[in-house]
Amino acid sequence: MKPIVLTTIGSLGDLYPYLALADGLKQRGYTPLIATSEMYRQRVESQGIDFWPVRPDIADWGDEMELYQRITDLKTGTEYVVRHLIMPHLRASVEDLSQVIPESALLITHPLTYAGPILAEKYKIPWISTALSPLTFFSKYDPPVLAPALWLRHFRRWGPHFYGFLFYLLRQSVRSWTAPVQQLRQELGLPPTQYDPLFEGQFSPHLTLAWFSPLLATPQPDWPVNTHVTGFLFYDRDKFSSETQFQVRQFLASGPPPIVFTLGSAMVRGASDFFNQSLEAILTLRKRAIFIVGAKLLDQLPEPLPANVLVLEYAPFSYLFSHAAAIVHQGGIGTLAQALRAGRPLLIVPFSHDQPDNAERAVRLGVARSLLRQKYTAKSAVRELRQLLEQPIYSEKAIEISKIIKSEEGIITTCNLIERYLTAKH
Repeated sequence: MKPIVLTTIGSLGDLYPYLALADGLKQRGYTPLIATSEMYRQRVESQGIDFWPVRPDIADWGDEMELYQRITDLKTGTEYVVRHLIMPHLRASVEDLSQVIPESALLITHPLTYAGPILAEKYKIPWISTALSPLTFFSKYDPPVLAPALWLRHFRRWGPHFYGFLFYLLRQSVRSWTAPVQQLRQELGLPPTQYDPLFEGQFSPHLTLAWFSPLLATPQPDWPVNTHVTGFLFYDRDKFSSETQFQVRQFLASGPPPIVFTLGSAMVRGASDFFNQSLEAILTLRKRAIFIVGAKLLDQLPEPLPANVLVLEYAPFSYLFSHAAAIVHQGGIGTLAQALRAGRPLLIVPFSHDQPDNAERAVRLGVARSLLRQKYTAKSAVRELRQLLEQPIYSEKAIEISKIIKSEEGIITTCNLIERYLTAKH
């Protein structure tokens, strides 16, 4: 059977939905293949999913700490990712993907895998695009919060005419970012395209899957045709060692529910003093806490830690979040999905990219409060957490939203749409 190729790039939050889909497709008898950075080979193959390496890999990007400082910059992080991390490796990505795409039954692309649409057109392969968060659509009818210009959110009431003009100017200002795509298309004998890969050029004309809950966004008049909002695709199967399980269960059983602090899989590397400020806040509040800090920061918190704080490298969010009193996180779409499903109040500390927009949408749902990273201090964290913990409306709304999220069947809906598309193609 020809494989269904799923290509993605980025952090674990960019990998997990594709792993979830690959597992769903495999259960229906298909042969999924995940094409992504070499660093994820073991994680993919350990789940019995075929893997194909596609450059770039994190080793191609230089010093890791400097890299994540640049990636998480509020104003220039997205530009750095596109212009300096992805575009210089576009030709290599095309070379790697071109070894598996010609013999595939279907290609499914991530918003940043610019090589995918090029090869789908070149080899005339059926192609489905995906969107992981509402920001991807840049809708003038449902305007996102833009990390480099947060002040624009105050003009939301000005409506689609204002934002249509604004987004036109934005597109013109960043058109040069994707010039290598046009150049490579020409080298491959493909005609010039008016569609910018950062915007409408990333979407398949056949089917786009929006992998988030309709609670965050619903289809707008300027979304691509044939877009379906499926609900989140949950995946949380990394190894949870027996030693860590025992630690967590013992800690949870020893007192009231803790506040969980995490910056996801990528932002934790650019955390600065986030966890130190959080520790000071916990001491002031006299609450219990669990910090998920990743391997890099595991030994960097002050010693000795108080007995009411547990620090872990990793624990599955699907398990941990449901035992929390509240959750403090960076607003990555994968972390937000798990937090909404857990039904706990949220304090979101967005860094860059889609995180400020995700945070704003969670605040509108009534389940969250938000603080920009630059304004996150022990004092501000105490103030916001007290609001979340002392006002019942946040917990009540979180439980209500959790029930809706749990009723959504993102993987089943996605697999059904893919099968319908493949059937129509034949």
